[in-house]
Amino acid sequence: MTAIDGDIGEDDDLLFAEETDGEGDEASAPPGDDPTANRRRTKPWKVMIVDDDREVHAITKVVLSDFVFDERPLEFISAFSASEACHLILEHPDTAVVLLDVVMETDDAGLRCVEFIRRTAGNEQVRVILRTGQPGQAPERQVIVNYDINDYKSKSELTSQKLFTAVVAALRSYQHIVSIDMSRRGLEKIIDGSASLFEHRSMSQFVEGVLLQLRSLIHGATGSLLCTVCQDGDAAPVGALRVLASSEMLGVESGQPLERILSADAISDIRRSLDEGRNIYCADHSVIVFRSRNHSTSVVYLEGHPPLGDLDRNLLEIFCGKVAIAFDNVYLYEQVLNAQKATVYALGKLAEFKDEITGHHVRRIERLTGLIAAELKARGAFPGEIDDRFVDQIGLASILHDVGKVGLPDSILNKPARLTEEEMAVIRQHPTIGGNVLREVAKMVPGRSYLSLGAEVAETHHEKYDGTGYPAGLKGEAIPVGGRITAVADVYDALMHKRPYKEAWTLQDTIDHLKSQSGTHFDPLVVDAFLTILDRGLDEEGIG
Repeated sequence: MTAIDGDIGEDDDLLFAEETDGEGDEASAPPGDDPTANRRRTKPWKVMIVDDDREVHAITKVVLSDFVFDERPLEFISAFSASEACHLILEHPDTAVVLLDVVMETDDAGLRCVEFIRRTAGNEQVRVILRTGQPGQAPERQVIVNYDINDYKSKSELTSQKLFTAVVAALRSYQHIVSIDMSRRGLEKIIDGSASLFEHRSMSQFVEGVLLQLRSLIHGATGSLLCTVCQDGDAAPVGALRVLASSEMLGVESGQPLERILSADAISDIRRSLDEGRNIYCADHSVIVFRSRNHSTSVVYLEGHPPLGDLDRNLLEIFCGKVAIAFDNVYLYEQVLNAQKATVYALGKLAEFKDEITGHHVRRIERLTGLIAAELKARGAFPGEIDDRFVDQIGLASILHDVGKVGLPDSILNKPARLTEEEMAVIRQHPTIGGNVLREVAKMVPGRSYLSLGAEVAETHHEKYDGTGYPAGLKGEAIPVGGRITAVADVYDALMHKRPYKEAWTLQDTIDHLKSQSGTHFDPLVVDAFLTILDRGLDEEGIG
């Protein structure tokens, strides 16, 4: 067999030269590989050939036509100039190896291409093998030192066996780099998820990181997913398997039933793993089951990997054991959060019980304040105060705005006529009563919570932007933004609904009132955001 011979003459002709190591065609495939066997449908390695000589492309593809590494074939990408290669590397950032000529449209075109790949494209993973038919144009020592390449070959010495060896070494190096990078990204996601466990998006972020880390631990795994067994209270039937997250290769949305995703054999293995309470390791997939103390039983399914040895199995079991502890922590936090929410709803129902005529007023306020806060955040208003957590909490906190009414006489609350000045003085005590009660209870929950935000809302939702409100006569930005938001939602809902002392207003009259009171009673930014929401339209649940 001959080599790819880059004669250093002007034509740089491509010739075949005899191999010197005595090996034949079998060198083109790894030992033990059966070319006739049915291989798994796996993603091929991308190899980019960059050379202005079309014969080089043809011979390279012939030599590597039966190439298989780690049960993955090659996919060739051809570029006939350095500028074309720069364009293609951006289109194919997952290219594993670049076989790059030096002298093309210019004497140093290949070297400039290396600089583009590493610096402009920022691709540090792809392995670059420099192939030149004119070594004098790019001296090996100088090129190796000055350019980030991984191998340097003269075409005159590059036999088919040496090309095979160089590509295998480059792919193995690429595989290790990708694995390390995947491990790093997985660890970052796990750390980010762990650091943000107090945010509602932390669970999905955490499990995505778990899957990335698993794929970096298990060499060759092409797909993975994490699912959990549904329990009482889940939307799915008890005992059903629900997907929490999947790798990019599977691309499965969370909540999907496994029957639509995996084969019957794979589901059978998962069920058997759950029933027997043990891990199952097969030739090309594994099922790892782990149970946390408080969370439901979870399963990790990995596919596309070669048979796992004892070391890999032990590593998987240790890792999943640690994941189970993390799930416990998330579960305990969610229980605390749900307990807070239950307390808020109970207090809201208590306020409704004292003031039955308002009906579902507090539930409508919950939705309206949430919509206003989300609109203000989208506009970038109040950046130091309105964040994702505020938007998540303000709705529930606003439920508590009238909780202080539990301390007022029923005769005044349900009086079917306008109140006297003395009775209004009693009514005006409810913000202070509610604020004091909630602030005392909030001390039991460290940090910002529904209760602490609810205390602010209860105490300040009757303050006015011009300072003429009660109970403290706060003005402008001295009024907490939660109170300013709730004030608009509260007045809107009160005007739109019948009370013992008045009929319901029309929508247009209510909007005109809000506009007329913007800058005096209400914060103009909050009014403008709310009017935008009304322009988009609310369903009956929101408008009431």
